[in-house]
Amino acid sequence: MEIALFRPEIPPNTGNIARLCVNAGVPLSIVGEPSFDLSEKAVRRAGLDYWKDLNLYQFPTWEEFQTTKESEGNRIFLVSKFGKKTYWDVKFRANDVFLFGRETSGLPEEIHNGHPSDQIISIPMAEASRSINLSNAVAIVLYEALRQEKTRTNP
Repeated sequence: MEIALFRPEIPPNTGNIARLCVNAGVPLSIVGEPSFDLSEKAVRRAGLDYWKDLNLYQFPTWEEFQTTKESEGNRIFLVSKFGKKTYWDVKFRANDVFLFGRETSGLPEEIHNGHPSDQIISIPMAEASRSINLSNAVAIVLYEALRQEKTRTNP
């Protein structure tokens, strides 16, 4: 499994997600240019001492990310409030990748439009709610996928 962030904007969210990835033993991909500095000096200054343990990959574009992941046989799930299928209705596999959008604007329409609708999933929330914090959303989906994998391998 793998977590991917599309052009993340808020450093603390990315830091929390990176810590989650290290603790869950999954890689993190950054797709596109983040809105902040990811250099070793910058993350050290931010106190992210676990960053050295993170399997981090960076892709300059969505197209490069998509081509690479699909050529490796991965399914890419977009996690979006516009998904018609909830995350708990999917049988995840060990090589699935979960792509999360920007904190303020989500994933671009062109990514949504060009993606299989059965691989766009959502997290249910109250009608009046606009969104769930990005690092919380990642934790919700990732740990359900890990739970399913553990259940399959250790019934």
